[in-house]
Amino acid sequence: MTFPMTPVAHVHGGRADPTDDDWGQSRATITLDPARFDDTALAGLEAFSHVEILFVFDKVTDDQIVSGARHPRGRTDWPKIGIFAQRGKNRPNRIGLTTCRIASVSGRDLTVEGLDAIDGTPVLDIKPVMAGFLPRGEVREPDWAREIMAGYW
Repeated sequence: MTFPMTPVAHVHGGRADPTDDDWGQSRATITLDPARFDDTALAGLEAFSHVEILFVFDKVTDDQIVSGARHPRGRTDWPKIGIFAQRGKNRPNRIGLTTCRIASVSGRDLTVEGLDAIDGTPVLDIKPVMAGFLPRGEVREPDWAREIMAGYW
């Protein structure tokens, strides 16, 4: 079964290269497709502090897809783990998800900070961050996951 999707927007600005760290200062504008959306599609989003951006790792080729286990970032000092136990870009469906701070909303343009997607990236969806959808209870993670994120933002 397949589910064809059409991007709702594209990323403009920010970084040109998908390097692994220092995404915290990245600032980009997500522009909605003007053929599908008018200026009201983002109305009310400015009342939120953060959004979740779902996007496609469109530069990942078929031969780069990982379906089993691998060492995160190729580091053999970290455990070899399954692709669904990490957040690497070489995922089977190439879907990325990032929670970003909203810098501004204007018409069909949403400017965000901390988006780890590069210029030109297709955006599948935009969702406001609501406290009611945040994890309930303690969030736990292995030591390697904390280490991998130390310089990410």
